[in-house]
Amino acid sequence: MVLAFFRSSSDDGGFDHIVAKAVSMLGDARHSFDLATLALLTEADPATVGKDIRDTDQRINQIELELRSDLVVHVSVQGTADIGSVLGFTLLLKKIERVGDQAKNILELSENGVDLAGRPEAARLLEERQVVSDLFLRTGALMRDPDVTDEEISAFADEVSAKADGLQERIDSFMTSDRPGHEVVPLAIYDRYVRRILANLVGIVRASSEPVPNAAEHTLGDDIDD
Repeated sequence: MVLAFFRSSSDDGGFDHIVAKAVSMLGDARHSFDLATLALLTEADPATVGKDIRDTDQRINQIELELRSDLVVHVSVQGTADIGSVLGFTLLLKKIERVGDQAKNILELSENGVDLAGRPEAARLLEERQVVSDLFLRTGALMRDPDVTDEEISAFADEVSAKADGLQERIDSFMTSDRPGHEVVPLAIYDRYVRRILANLVGIVRASSEPVPNAAEHTLGDDIDD
């Protein structure tokens, strides 16, 4: 049962408040992703969303620090009995924070003059953007559901991993493209950021289902730090 382990740990009601705030962090990260991709893929002015995205990123970072502090206090009070849960949450929170960073990276592409709105790929990229945004919602739903099965987690991870693999194939194809670099390089960078977001969504659901952080071994290669 995903997060049921976390909720049942210790005798003080478990980690319900951390679960709730972690889901809230993920919602903030989705908000940033939606705004950043809007600026990059449409005619929206990045200046109109930049402050919102950076304020949201700061809020995500602050909540992560607060929750890490709560986890340290929990261990100091409860001892090492819940150490698996604490380590699992630490990994999960870090992955959510990374997603926020990657949304900010997408914003910075548009702030640096990249405009994908008029590209032939624009319609497809907008469709893919909505799919990824919906995956944020599904990730949050899995985190909140104490009764979701390991099979459902694996199916979700396989689905998202397949999408990430497709993006990697597209990135690789840019290496031998006949198109000029000023066209393919921004596309490759954007796809790379989206692939990293997908990888971290997989890592989030796996971290929430495996309290001891060996879940990191099952993500899409954690070259996902920036």
